[in-house]
Amino acid sequence: MPSITVNVDDDLKDQMERHPEINWSEVTRQAIQEKIEALEVMDELTSGSELTESDVADIADKSTRARASASKRSRSSLNE
Repeated sequence: MPSITVNVDDDLKDQMERHPEINWSEVTRQAIQEKIEALEVMDELTSGSELTESDVADIADKSTRARASASKRSRSSLNE
């Protein structure tokens, strides 16, 4: 399996280190997979469209943020 390197700022690294039980490589892999899936959906929805690549990227980003927010809320409710 290929490897990639991800750069994070010191603050984020400190926060990650407070949670050694988390497999951050898996979290990153899942985030990348979700982004790719969102982009593929946008590609399908916009094929033949007059939207620009920038428009599609904006829509994909909004979709990804909305799913992440919903997922975070779902995880929070499980911890209550």
